[in-house]
Amino acid sequence: MERRLFSAISNMSKYSYESKDEKYMREALKEAEKAAKKGEVPIGAVIVKEGKVIGRGHNLRETKNDPTAHAEIIAIRQAAKKLKNWRLSGCTLYVTVEPCPMCAGAIVLSRIERVVYGAEDNKAGAVKSLYSLLSDERLNHRVSEIISGVEKERSTEILKDFFQKLRQANNY
Repeated sequence: MERRLFSAISNMSKYSYESKDEKYMREALKEAEKAAKKGEVPIGAVIVKEGKVIGRGHNLRETKNDPTAHAEIIAIRQAAKKLKNWRLSGCTLYVTVEPCPMCAGAIVLSRIERVVYGAEDNKAGAVKSLYSLLSDERLNHRVSEIISGVEKERSTEILKDFFQKLRQANNY
């Protein structure tokens, strides 16, 4: 059953997600934990097509001194390389935190069909919190389905723990 995004956005909380969403979100959480161990903001992402993970990523902005090295961008690049195609039709992106404007733009441009995320980002979220880029009808592509809140508590907990440790290390 195809769900148009504009109805998906308005009914986000009504959707029940499947256990496969939890399974793949746990994979994204593993990526977030890798980021935290490297001193990076703990956000992780995986891209799945036909039940197989074809792209993984976690934040590497500090490690690579690259402002574009977000988890989603890294996973999108890996998935495109694996498929030998920039169009990621039929793919689902799982990410622990609501994508920012840059990542939302990359999601639209790569033609990802479905996005599942954990925690909302009230300061930079471009799916629901601040902007609705994935559903903007002025764009040439929109994500067919968006599901939020999958493993939200764990996604939020990883971020809170990371920033708490960072504040303690810097005596804030």
